[in-house]
Amino acid sequence: MAPQRQPGTTRALILAAALQRFADEGFASASLTDIASDVGIKRPSLLHHFPSKEALYREVLIAELVDWTSLVNVAIVGGSGGWEKAERVLVAAFEYFEAHPAFIRLTRREALGSGPMLSEELGEVLRPMFDNAVDFLEREMDAGRFRRYDAAQFLLTGYGAVLSYLSDAPLAAKLLGIDPLSPEALAARRRHVLDLLRGALDPEYQSQEN
Repeated sequence: MAPQRQPGTTRALILAAALQRFADEGFASASLTDIASDVGIKRPSLLHHFPSKEALYREVLIAELVDWTSLVNVAIVGGSGGWEKAERVLVAAFEYFEAHPAFIRLTRREALGSGPMLSEELGEVLRPMFDNAVDFLEREMDAGRFRRYDAAQFLLTGYGAVLSYLSDAPLAAKLLGIDPLSPEALAARRRHVLDLLRGALDPEYQSQEN
């Protein structure tokens, strides 16, 4: 069941403040007292809604993952297959991640093993989505619409291409000499990644960057 996050409620405000603190400071360093202060309440009031820091962290991450998977599921439904479906999911991913930078930082901390959930809820939520994506790529490869690759490895490559740019934005700023999160830079990055992945998959596609 998705966590309850009615906008404007104390519970929703706690979740929003906790997301920022966990993303910026990590699970171990984030303080319930600081999160409560960000909301304008006392620590005991926070504990009335969430009995522990672990419970709050889990609900923050699960709430974000539910939003993300719901968006992906909408992108998957309808339309034809092949690159059209892959592009819908990739565009949905870009739009969501660009609008939720704290979620990127939080999941990267989890992926690096610095959060408490990687082997539990995170894997439970993401593994079915990953397996479905592998099945989709393999079906398209079998049908001859996509070039043959190790589908699981290709997904990991695509994951890195989308997320690393956003999570490593400070480094990208130094390397590129621009604000990598400006609307123009994000649009350019999106075009490049979509062009690169389509060029890798679609045997009939000619890169637009040539």
